[in-house]
Parts: sequence; C-alpha cells; structure tokens
Amino acid sequence: MEQNSVVQREEKDQHVLRIWDVNQVQLASMEKRMSAMPRLLSNSAGQSSCCIFRVPQSQIDIDQKAYHPQIISIGPYHYGKQNLQMIQEHKWRFLGSIVARTRTQGLGLEDYLKAIKPLEVKARNCYSEVLDFNTDEFVEMMVLDGCFIIELFRIVGKVIQTDPDDPIFAVSWVFIFLLRDLIKLENQIPFFVLQTLFDLSKMPGEETSPTLVTLALRAFDYVIDRPDEIIEQYHSYCSQNGKHLLDLLRTSFIPTTLLERPPKGKTSTKVIQCVSKLRRAGIQFKVVKSDSFLDIKYRHGVIEMPRVTMDDFTCPFLLNCVAFEQCSKHCIKYMTTYATFMDCLINTFKDVEILCDEGIIENYFGTDGEVSHFFNILGKDSGFDILRCFLAELFDDVNEYYENNWHVQLASFKYTYFNTPWSFISALAALILLILTIFQTFFTIYPYYRPS
Repeated sequence: MEQNSVVQREEKDQHVLRIWDVNQVQLASMEKRMSAMPRLLSNSAGQSSCCIFRVPQSQIDIDQKAYHPQIISIGPYHYGKQNLQMIQEHKWRFLGSIVARTRTQGLGLEDYLKAIKPLEVKARNCYSEVLDFNTDEFVEMMVLDGCFIIELFRIVGKVIQTDPDDPIFAVSWVFIFLLRDLIKLENQIPFFVLQTLFDLSKMPGEETSPTLVTLALRAFDYVIDRPDEIIEQYHSYCSQNGKHLLDLLRTSFIPTTLLERPPKGKTSTKVIQCVSKLRRAGIQFKVVKSDSFLDIKYRHGVIEMPRVTMDDFTCPFLLNCVAFEQCSKHCIKYMTTYATFMDCLINTFKDVEILCDEGIIENYFGTDGEVSHFFNILGKDSGFDILRCFLAELFDDVNEYYENNWHVQLASFKYTYFNTPWSFISALAALILLILTIFQTFFTIYPYYRPS
C-alpha cells in the first residue's frame, strides 16, 4: 500500500508545470544592448559622408604593413601607439612653427581650435567607428595632425623655408615613409579639416602661392613622378570632390574622360584570359604614353596599356585604393577594376615577364614571381561588378577576338613556327625538305608515265 502511494506521488510530480523565472539582471543587460548604437561599424558608415574606414581583417592578414602606418599616426585609429611616437614629437614642433608665424597676424593657438570646433560633428561622421575621444581631445588631434600635414606640404613646396638639418628631411628614409603613411586608408583626416587650417594659416603674400591640392599632389611627386600639367588638370575636380589625401591622389589617376563619362552598365560580359593565352590567340600588348595607368584601350587585336611602376609606394597605394573603394559604396570602383584586369592578365611569373619585356610593367618591387603574387592578392576578397566597370567593353572585344577560331589557329601557327629564330629556321628547313621530297618523288614517277 505504501509502495503504491509513492508511485502515485512520482506520477503527480511529473505533471507539475514549473515556471522559469527570467533573470532580471540579464533582461536589463539585453534591453541596454538593443538600445545601444553600433560602435565598431557605426550607422554613419553607410552614408555618403563616411570616407575613412577600418580595413577588413581579411585584407590586413594578407599584408599588414601595407595598411598600417609605420612611423606616423594621422587621425584616431592609430593614435597613441608606442611605435609611432617618434614623429608625434615633431608634430608639436611643426604646430609651434605655424602658431609662431601667424601670431604676428594676431592668430594664436586658440584660433585654430575655435576654427575646428564647429566641424567636429561633420568630421566625426567621416569615420566608420564611434570614436572614444571627447570634444577637446578630438579637436586637439585634428589641429595637431592637420597642421603637421599642411606645414609639411608647405616646406616641400618651398612656400616656407626650414632648417636644412631638419631631421624630417635630412634623414632620407623618414620623408619617404611619411609619404607612404599619408596614403593609408586608416591614417586619414577629412580634407575639409586640412583646407580650413590651410586657409586660416595663410600669411600675407601667400595669395598667389599654390593651393593645398597643388601642394599635396606635388609632394607625392617625390615618389610618383608626374608633370605639373597633370596636377593642374585635376586641380578643380580634386578640390571639389577629394575626401582625404588618399582619395585626392586616387582621383588624380582617373582619366578625365572617365570622370566626365562614368561607366554604364552592360547586359553581359566575362573576364579575359591571361597574357600567355591571349598572345597565343594573336592579341598583342603595346605600351603607350599616358598620364594614368588606368588609360587602357583595345584596338584591332592590340591591348594598349600605359607603363605602371611597381615599387614600395605604388603597391600599398593600390592596395589602399582598392580597400577604400570596397568600403565606400559612393565611389566608382576604378582601382578595383584595374586590380581585377591585372589579376586576369597575370597568372604566373611568365605573364609578368612578358609585360616587363613590352615595357608595360617597370619592376622595382621584387622578382617577377613576387609581382605576380601581388596582383593575384590585390583584388582578393573584393566585390567587383564586371557589368558596370569601365573596362567592360574592352573585356567584350578581347573575348570576341579570342574566341574567333580563325584568329586562334593563325596565331597558334605563327607562335609555333615563327616565335623565335630557331623555330623559324627549323620550319624553313622542314619546308625545303618537303619541297625537295616532292620534286624527287615527281622525277621518280614521271618516267613511268612519259617514257622517252
């Protein structure tokens, strides 16, 4: 009897509905997280005002040095890093030089801070992250970094004189590394901040001096040699559209024909083959003189390409341009298209060797294999719309020529028998032997049909 009552109690316990109590601390924490704004990729990151981004980790893993500054931090992303303190001290020296010069005109340090304070919200919206700087810290950083850049450009442009023994310029590697760091995507401040500080710090007599855009582009001529006509040609467009120094330099490489006529969408197209295969199909490569390596054309079986110099400045510049275009949906992906185009052309070091022989690639970067590897990773993990790129028509025309069977057969014959002097001599000897054999056969058979 007692055993039956125990069984009944166990069955009754199995049908008891137990109510789980929500942890109120956890609930409050979840409510707080739902109402919080994203910080690492803020809501402003998708707006047209946002132009300074963190490079995706997948690209950082490929080549960290190409994206992270080596000797100077500009802006908030790398502010305070220990390995960047050497030039941080010189920023204050350059700021002191500007303030000392303009103080004779009644402009002190407080005037620079007051000029940037109204731009704080606009400047913060240029960054894809919510920045952990209060107003005073943020304004100070903008003034310090901005004044260093414009003072650097004024010295390089010989607008002002500096001590010949200034270590920034006397130690040769420092200035080159500075220029490399100034074009890294994570190392930017908005161009309108630079322009405000530049205009404020003008001295009497500088009305006829070069503009900030001109000084900036001329400074980069130390690593990318281009004539002054190019700078003046892009001056107006860059002044109105340049978002920061990287974008300014990037825009100066886009042919004016593309700036005036953005690429239109196409119905269908596909990528092209590598250099080796295209040559076997009869397509030739020719180096042409142009102000931009993006000025690529295709005419009657010939791909015309301007020379591109591969060195320790061009390579990180291209990487950061592609990263900028990938992060910003509001700019046309010219550099991404070029990266994809070169990735299509180059599969192995042999393709690089051919382009070097044609004078299209000037290699100061490393071996042909290293250049090949660079172009293969340049567009890695990058979104690319082939239907809307500025080379879509070229892709179509090259593929049409390549898929023409008659062209392929003729080119294959030429490549096989006339590519080198030895193959030509061998083919000629075989032809002569064939002709002699035909004659011998003819004179052997002929007497049987026409006896004397």
